[in-house]
Amino acid sequence: MDHSFETISAQAGHVPGSSPDVTSAIHLSTTFHYPPTGEAPTGFTYSRESNPTRKQVELTLAQLEHGADAAAFASGSAAAQAVFFSLKPGDHVIANIDVYSGVRSMLKNLFMPWGLEVTFADLTRIENLHAALKPNTRLVWSESPTNPQLNIIDLAAIIAVCKPLGIRTAIDNTFATPALQNPLLLGADMVMHSTTKFLAGHSDLTGGALITREKNEWWERIRFIQHIGGAVPSPFDCWLLLRGIRSLAPRMKQHVENAKAIAAFLSSHPAVERVLYPGLASHPGHAIASRQMKAPGAIVSFLVKGDKSKAVHVAGRVKVFTNATSLGGTESLLEHRKSVEGPDSPTPDNLIRLSVGLEDVNDLIRDLDQALRAS
Repeated sequence: MDHSFETISAQAGHVPGSSPDVTSAIHLSTTFHYPPTGEAPTGFTYSRESNPTRKQVELTLAQLEHGADAAAFASGSAAAQAVFFSLKPGDHVIANIDVYSGVRSMLKNLFMPWGLEVTFADLTRIENLHAALKPNTRLVWSESPTNPQLNIIDLAAIIAVCKPLGIRTAIDNTFATPALQNPLLLGADMVMHSTTKFLAGHSDLTGGALITREKNEWWERIRFIQHIGGAVPSPFDCWLLLRGIRSLAPRMKQHVENAKAIAAFLSSHPAVERVLYPGLASHPGHAIASRQMKAPGAIVSFLVKGDKSKAVHVAGRVKVFTNATSLGGTESLLEHRKSVEGPDSPTPDNLIRLSVGLEDVNDLIRDLDQALRAS
């Protein structure tokens, strides 16, 4: 029987008939009994390769993203590395020009010296994808919404170009979560998550995941990289992730409602140059976001009127928001991203990124207002 997203997430880790537990158990064992013949009828031999708690995470994520299988990693970066390591030197990768800074650094400083060719392109315009294609292009890596500028990329259009050419597509769905966007249903080959963020939802674990549309040779190679590399989450982190997923649906609804209200407030504030939020009709990607997302998400970025020093001053004045990196927890976070990403980042100097939490939205708005007015 097919169940809704809300039902699957609310019962994450619960497998009727497998045990009397209503919530998932934590299997801390690193090793498991199996016969001397070497066969493992339970499917478990050593926790680096597989663990019952991690298996429940992977089954749940595959269901939520409408995938054939999922692989859990110790971080989103570890998940991304597995995708790039599945390629070979000489292969060409195209990534959106404003890709997450950690992935940009990974590609520039690890995989390009290793032998991958990488082109960073503005994928909000499909003609730029066509211009970037090469005979050796093997993968297009994209985010939508992008981090932190919240540009919207037409995923269906990207996939329509790549699929006839045999080019694989991998989409970082961290910002949207499967509650708001399902790239595999649009035809993407793979979805990546930093499960640290909204999926876990409580800022208390680090994790990542890949979900595949098909079990194929590429997926088997990624599974091998996961097993042999060993960058996998602990059973306790897996249990925490299942705990977080159980409240994902109602959390995302409140996150989004708060973000919409804050975006509307900021869009008319005299100290704000521009609000970057796909839920606003003024956003250049609003129509595409409305088509491919169920809701515009809970991340709001905005440009302060003034330079970098002005934005940093605003960031330093907040009292309810917390100045911290990461996102997706119950608490609201604020960050001047250029200070984190470095001088070669394409992020504007005056951009502030908000991860909108679950507090009373009026408290959040008053906090932003006093910080902006004090600057």
